[in-house]
Amino acid sequence: MLGRRGRRIVLATGVAGAVAIMLSVPAATSVPAPAAASVLAAGSVSARADGVQDSQRWVLDMLDVQAAWKLTRGKGVTVAVIDSGVDPNVSDLKGSVATGPDFTGLSTPSSSSDWGEHGTWMASIIAGHGHDGGADGITGIAPKARILSIRVIPDRDDPNYRAYDREAEQRIQQSLARGIVAAVNGGARVISMSIGYSAPSGAVRAALQYAAAHGAVLIASSGNSGHDDQRRDAPVSFPAEYPGVLSVGALDSHGKAAGFSSNNLSVKVAAPGVGVPAQGRDGMYWTVDGTSPACALVAGVAALIVSKYPRLSPALVLQALTTTARNGRPHAYNALTGFGTVDAAAALSAAGGLMTVRPAGSQVAPSARFGGGPAAVPAPPVPPRGIGELVLFMMLGVISLVLAGGAVLVLRAARSPRGGRPGSHAAGYRSPSEYGSGQAGHVRAPGYRPDAGYAVPRTERGAPDDQG
Repeated sequence: MLGRRGRRIVLATGVAGAVAIMLSVPAATSVPAPAAASVLAAGSVSARADGVQDSQRWVLDMLDVQAAWKLTRGKGVTVAVIDSGVDPNVSDLKGSVATGPDFTGLSTPSSSSDWGEHGTWMASIIAGHGHDGGADGITGIAPKARILSIRVIPDRDDPNYRAYDREAEQRIQQSLARGIVAAVNGGARVISMSIGYSAPSGAVRAALQYAAAHGAVLIASSGNSGHDDQRRDAPVSFPAEYPGVLSVGALDSHGKAAGFSSNNLSVKVAAPGVGVPAQGRDGMYWTVDGTSPACALVAGVAALIVSKYPRLSPALVLQALTTTARNGRPHAYNALTGFGTVDAAAALSAAGGLMTVRPAGSQVAPSARFGGGPAAVPAPPVPPRGIGELVLFMMLGVISLVLAGGAVLVLRAARSPRGGRPGSHAAGYRSPSEYGSGQAGHVRAPGYRPDAGYAVPRTERGAPDDQG
């Protein structure tokens, strides 16, 4: 799948003239400059200690996150990041990451600088809590949530990536399926999947059904295959295309669909995906492009909803996200941004409306609300039959069978050829053997085998959406 790479943010941090820490960045990279910033060099800025948070403010504003934080910051929710691994030691995630299993089968150690690049970016976007008491660094959408890291793919820079790329397709997708099940068993209520494959997998679909049945909200990136002026649909991406998974497209800082974001009917909502600040496994700060960060942002919003309303079903969490998305026209849809830009505060409000509140104030599942509950079920249009009527209908059925059997015997006797040899057949009737093996009357195509499977086209390897 086409990918997008992250770019480092150039920031100088320090207090009262202390030596600044400089992070290199291409001159083409544009980072929203904090107030009082001064130009140091092409592509470089000097910023206050909270410059990273200033650079991400537009993201939080576009999703109306700060209004949602008045209700919850994601406490009590575990978000599984199914990706290339998450470094638990970076400053803005320290203490918030549990390391789950590695299903890649590769020998790259977690201490390698090429391990967990993409996954750490995504985790910081979801649940970064900053450092120095939260005054500096990345603040994720759900800063009090916990991250469960599940490694199912390597980064493109991983020294063992070539070995991964040569593995059988079934083996690669089986890793994702195992990762989803492990996430559920590890207590994840939200599963963020910023990865994509170009073909479906029965094992993955079964794992997603298992996750949904166990109360996990499923979020995935829609893909970076781009779109054109004719609005021809881009190829779909899996797992975003599966039922029950919320597929997320990417927006630029103006709220327009990013040029690389896939447009197809799997897209349900959209979120920022151009220049999204994140912390890397090197401890430095990056801006990240792709539907990957868009997916992570929406996973963070889902974590806020689950934190506030833990008994809300995954389907209703997705309903709250899609029905409140901003799209210019109420409930309008297009294949670029789905139902629109996710609104965290509005989604939380809608989620509250989907709950039933008891007099004591405790929240219960909303199943009784929809359709009016059992009291709203209409009476059957035909009253139930009594035992006498059932006996009468059974007797009529037996009589009908007897009469039909007699008619068949009479017809056979009338059509039987006179003088024929025992076992011979009337003209125009062929024996079962004349149709080939199998039941009479069923002609089988040449080469047909009842146990033959079908070939699944070889797919593109699963890869992080914003890798080059």
